Amino acid sequence: MKTKKAKMETPCVLHEDTFYEYFKPILHAGTMCDIWGGHGLETYGEDLKIVRRHEPAFVWTVVDGDSAADQWIINGVRYVNRVCYLITEKPHGSRPVTFRVQNDGHALTSLGLRREIKKLERFLSAKN
Repeated sequence: MKTKKAKMETPCVLHEDTFYEYFKPILHAGTMCDIWGGHGLETYGEDLKIVRRHEPAFVWTVVDGDSAADQWIINGVRYVNRVCYLITEKPHGSRPVTFRVQNDGHALTSLGLRREIKKLERFLSAKN
């Protein structure tokens, strides 16, 4: 009997500016700590309770990368190498989209941001 293999979808990797512009992370009043510019929720205590009350499709995890300078925003609630959680206005739809955090202060130009938004929209609307 043949078994059908699950098709692995190639992740879409974009700049963090695209994440903020498209998914619109929510600022949280009354959180435990002022992290990630007021958008971040801690990984424990009352902040974690806030994360658990939200629909998983709106939750993201900021994780440390392989080097100390690398950080990534990935969809869903993750536990390994987590820094904080983010909740957005728009859902990610469980699609493998990842955003690289530029700790060097590098920002996209307005043209670059528009191009990445279009790339993201095409990726999210494509069939698996």
